[in-house]
Amino acid sequence: MKGQASPNKGKQCPPGKGGRHPNARRTQFKPGERTGIAQKNYKPIGFERITQDGYRERKVNDDLPFNRRWRLVHLIEWEAVNGPIPKGHALKCLNGDKLDCSPSNWECIPRALLPRLSGRWALPYDQAPAELKPLVLATAQLKHAAKTARRAGGEGA
Repeated sequence: MKGQASPNKGKQCPPGKGGRHPNARRTQFKPGERTGIAQKNYKPIGFERITQDGYRERKVNDDLPFNRRWRLVHLIEWEAVNGPIPKGHALKCLNGDKLDCSPSNWECIPRALLPRLSGRWALPYDQAPAELKPLVLATAQLKHAAKTARRAGGEGA
């Protein structure tokens, strides 16, 4: 009736039992168990895959959140040799092969340098011939250093 408390108000399922009916308990997920599509799609720690951008990723853990389970292999290898990447910096692939994850193929550069290497102001670094790539990178670094020095000196940009 209207205004009357429901007959099961305040009742709780037994702890860890879920529903009372045996069929309800039989079909519930068990802790630490993978079934169905989750079992089929599971990849072990250490598994590597290629991203849509062409970089290698390695699974480093099974914890949550999901986006922390995978890490770029070139970052792992760089940090093993050179330590963590400073804040405001990124790794730039030197030979154009993103799958080559050896630390000698990557250089740590300021993120502010990335637009200069994209080709907005000059020859794009990734499209330059192999013999011109060191020149394109050095020119971009020089222009960036000059602009940084001007700003630090108090002059206009």
